[in-house]
Amino acid sequence: MTDQLKKYLLPDHSTRVQAVRLTDAWQTGLAHQHYPDCVQQLLGELVSAAILLSSNIKFDGSLVLQLQGDGPIALIVVECTTDLSIRATVSLREGHDIPAGGTLQSLLNSQGAGRFIVILDPSKNNSDLKPYQGVIPLEGASVAQVLESYMRDSEQLETRLWLGSDGLHTAGLLLQRLPAHGGIATAGQDTLEETWQRINHLAATLDGNELLALDTDTLIHRLFWEEDLIAFDPQDVRWYCPCSRERVANMLRALGRHEIEDILSERQHIDILCNFCGKPYQFDAVDCASLFTDNPGAAHEADDSIH
Repeated sequence: MTDQLKKYLLPDHSTRVQAVRLTDAWQTGLAHQHYPDCVQQLLGELVSAAILLSSNIKFDGSLVLQLQGDGPIALIVVECTTDLSIRATVSLREGHDIPAGGTLQSLLNSQGAGRFIVILDPSKNNSDLKPYQGVIPLEGASVAQVLESYMRDSEQLETRLWLGSDGLHTAGLLLQRLPAHGGIATAGQDTLEETWQRINHLAATLDGNELLALDTDTLIHRLFWEEDLIAFDPQDVRWYCPCSRERVANMLRALGRHEIEDILSERQHIDILCNFCGKPYQFDAVDCASLFTDNPGAAHEADDSIH
């Protein structure tokens, strides 16, 4: 498995180091979604960030990161579950040109109304937990800077992020300073500060090409070969969207026979795209007729991932 999150800890437990690099999962995610390069890059960076951040949340559910924009990009959404299943999508505004050199600010915050939104959505098994939502202005020149500000100001955790993405890979590196409480971090405060500064200095030598070109083991060794890092078991990451032909059929069936027949009277078939992964589904007249002959009178709810 090449698509993995790898986690490390400094011996004094003062700092966590995490790295993720996706190839197959990223290619799966892009299979039915075609965006301009600058948009694809932002999406990939947010994907890597979601994986890095969600792995530190101790609850059963999903972390959802959203970049809500007032420019050519209306919305970027990434969802990462506890088991590191990921899905993501972008909504572009019709009639807006995407400049080749588009940036986070020009694409999402051209009028200053862009927002970064964090949602913690507990699973149905966690009936005692309520969803959490945090919203902050979209400040920063990059996805990494936006997230660093959020973690510092909203979560009171010093966090550094390096993110990169292209058509082949998406990758990220996270450093996070852990609270010195409960006897975990035993070194003196001055020593802990020196450790944090040293690790940051080493990571700052990383450039975007290295982040994407190097596998995680090589990257970590190149940056921190003098550090006696504590390594944890790697965690597999997969791209997963729950859409299926059966779910689409249920949605169409819920519309009712007359509605379906009205649609088919204007076209030869019904084309539907998954709202998240972009996978296309097509139903012709025969397919639609079978919806009601195979399951007469059945009533189903539409799935919100399909449109």
